Amino acid sequence: MIRNAIMMVLLFSCATLFLASGCGGQQGSRERTLKLSHGLDVTHPVHKAMVFMAERVKENSAGRLSIEIYPNEQLGSERENLEQLQLGSLAMTKTSSGPMESFVPAMKVFGLPYLFRDSEHMWKVLKGEIGRELLQAGESKGLKGLCYFDAGARSFYTVRKAIQTPEDLQGMKIRVMKSEMCLRMIQSMGGSPTPIDWGELYTSLQQGVVDGAENNPPSFVTARHYEICKYYSLDEHVRLPDVLLISTAVWNKLPPEEQQILSEAAKEAVEYQRELWNEVEQSSLTKAKEAGVTILHPDKQPFRESVQSLWQEFDNTEIGRLARRIQEVE
Repeated sequence: MIRNAIMMVLLFSCATLFLASGCGGQQGSRERTLKLSHGLDVTHPVHKAMVFMAERVKENSAGRLSIEIYPNEQLGSERENLEQLQLGSLAMTKTSSGPMESFVPAMKVFGLPYLFRDSEHMWKVLKGEIGRELLQAGESKGLKGLCYFDAGARSFYTVRKAIQTPEDLQGMKIRVMKSEMCLRMIQSMGGSPTPIDWGELYTSLQQGVVDGAENNPPSFVTARHYEICKYYSLDEHVRLPDVLLISTAVWNKLPPEEQQILSEAAKEAVEYQRELWNEVEQSSLTKAKEAGVTILHPDKQPFRESVQSLWQEFDNTEIGRLARRIQEVE
């Protein structure tokens, strides 16, 4: 209750400041400030990329357009931020593609386990026709996609028991995002999926609400989950890109030159973030290992086989056809 009350006060203040900046009223030469909310720690490479983007926007607009970033779920969870974009009370957010499924059903395709062959394949898809289609798919819902950020491959990490085969997941409560595909994936592997907001996960792991979770190495380390979870199994079951979005209500009120400045800065931030990601991904695993985490490299084939029933559910559906298009990308 207290958290919700604080969030509402912050949102009201942000909306007031946002409208005063000129983005919510008449267009002109006044300075504009866009509020960007996300759930990651300030040490995360995706946050650093958005700081880079904000610097480029301010520089290229000669200070007319600026971005204020609110990390660590200060303005709400990913789902709450998406709803705020639809209302126009928040300008921008970064979310995983998982929570996007409720708003843009086609995004479910990213949740199909082992959809991408590797990182190179994923980026060919994201930068190509299919990636552009999915960024545009939310515009009718008030959500305009600007770009994707690399969120690596998600793998299981657990408190007391190592995951080396799908059978090891039997009876285990695994935290997942509030995503239908994440829920069904864990179920198909034999685990018990438990949706929990990212900001509440550390305490949930600590108190035994869940037995483990799944995410990429930088998130595992920046959230300090390695302090509790001592097993990290690199099964790399899914690659869910992060998505940077802007409210269409806000976007449509920006002058064309500022739209271009924002779009170009987002593209530059993508390349910057990919460089950061490659460096931080390996260093995160090293840090986790030094902290006493056992890093496991299980055979991925049994995991692939365990999710075939989930793939079959989407045969002859829009998601299934989209998945086949993705797999055909060379």
